[in-house]
Amino acid sequence: MLVLAGAGLPALPLHADEVPDPGARPEPDQPLRDPDFGVRTREPGLERVVEMYQWRPTSNGYARDWSSEPVDSAGFAPGHENPAFPLRSQRWLPGRVTVDGVPLDEEVLATLGEWREFRPSFSALPGNLAATFQPEGDGLGSAENPLAPIVGDLRIHWRERVLPPLAGRIELRDGAWRLRAGAGADAAGEPAGGGGMPGWLPIAAGGLFLLVLAVVSGRRRRR
Repeated sequence: MLVLAGAGLPALPLHADEVPDPGARPEPDQPLRDPDFGVRTREPGLERVVEMYQWRPTSNGYARDWSSEPVDSAGFAPGHENPAFPLRSQRWLPGRVTVDGVPLDEEVLATLGEWREFRPSFSALPGNLAATFQPEGDGLGSAENPLAPIVGDLRIHWRERVLPPLAGRIELRDGAWRLRAGAGADAAGEPAGGGGMPGWLPIAAGGLFLLVLAVVSGRRRRR
């Protein structure tokens, strides 16, 4: 049994068979933020997904398509070179999540968490990136004409990790909210621990801005 007490309130016992209030939301230890674009979320997980329009080989030669991974064009025919990827996808996770002030076990997040795309506010977008990107769908894009992108154009969207209502799915055990037996059987969506993109590399903010601007500006001069 765990005993919780607040200022001026009597200690209240929480028994192992108790469940949180259905309206109680998971609270990360701090809001998660994409430091490059200023995108924030209160959910226990934030992900930036970056795609670049690139040449790729086909059975009939070459085609252009969006990809979140760099396509190596070293052996491609002249005129089908892909520029370097100036900005990569990245994921931010909280150090600790609580419900009603009690820690939430990581297994709950990994089993029940679902990554969903959302439209963030771009009010904190730095000026130099605001000059390069424009709103496109629920995210941002660098194409002058989103309906006719060219090789090297970027598009970016964000996802946040959300949890379903936890009442009946978790129980208090050993000082933390833990998954009830069988609670994850009907959980939909991609588990939070999977679906990651291999080879993600964080980039320093100062160098990131200069690299993005240099690549996009150089590509536009060659149009």
